[in-house]
Amino acid sequence: MTRSHTRSVLLAASAGLTAIALPSAAMAEGVPAGTPIDNTAEATYTIGGATETVPSNKVTVKVDEILDVAVQSLDAGEVVLTAAGAVLTFQVNNTGNGPEAYNIDVDPALTGDDFDPAIVKFAYDSNGNGVYDEGVDIVIPAGGSTPEIAADGSLRMFVITEFDGAAPGNGDTADVRLTATAVTGSGTPGTVFAGQGVDGVDAVVGLTTAIDDDIGTLIAQVSAVTLTKSATVLDPFGGSQTIPGSIVTYRLIARVSGSGSVDGLVVNDPIPVNTTYIPSTTRVGGVRLTDAADGDAVTADGTQVNVDLGTVAGGTSTIITFKVKIDE
Repeated sequence: MTRSHTRSVLLAASAGLTAIALPSAAMAEGVPAGTPIDNTAEATYTIGGATETVPSNKVTVKVDEILDVAVQSLDAGEVVLTAAGAVLTFQVNNTGNGPEAYNIDVDPALTGDDFDPAIVKFAYDSNGNGVYDEGVDIVIPAGGSTPEIAADGSLRMFVITEFDGAAPGNGDTADVRLTATAVTGSGTPGTVFAGQGVDGVDAVVGLTTAIDDDIGTLIAQVSAVTLTKSATVLDPFGGSQTIPGSIVTYRLIARVSGSGSVDGLVVNDPIPVNTTYIPSTTRVGGVRLTDAADGDAVTADGTQVNVDLGTVAGGTSTIITFKVKIDE
């Protein structure tokens, strides 16, 4: 495919894209590519007492295209990766002086981190709303390129990731690099691609070598905690009416999902107003524990029940029960 045909296809694809300013990014380099610069000289002389002016021919040159790019991760910090996956966000900014498309490469296999995630796909923000929309934002195939980005324009990119095989440990991190390379060409600054710029001008590689990259970081969360609470009532008459003097038994289930473990898991339940905690009724996993702060998991002081479960493995559940009496 010729460059002119590529440009026409990509311009059609990029219709409606929003140019988003990058406060920290360099601006486009000077006069737009393809701009004609006209110049005419003149000579003035005197002959026979008359002054004559003779113009030169007009010389027109067109500004060549500079190929440059800046890539920036837009995530404020580490992005949490769970079994549901995660999205890293980047921005590709055209810092050259003419419209340019960029080849995109995503590399998850970097050294110095804890694990390598799988790259499901990467896409660009086709509706300009700043968030990834499944089935709406346009996927770029592996080895593919962005639509053309105007000089000073930018394009938001999304990299959709997931765990690759066995999940890593909680808190493990993974770095992912996104690289953008000018489709027209790249190389040592000053490298010329004759006739490959806007309107047939030359394209010249700028100071960035027409390649730039940035890294986004994922942090694994392979376990999660859910806490479910229920209550049963026994009234003074042997029924289940909630009346003064009734005994309420609260039951909490702390579930840890995933393949990892969680640390420092503490369940805290305040004693409800208008009820009184019944001493020594707290059980953990069916075992009655003391209320005093004496080294076991339970502390109950009449205002709250506190259960320190510590480190809990994924795939396990812990049942906690205790009783209160509705004040008479």
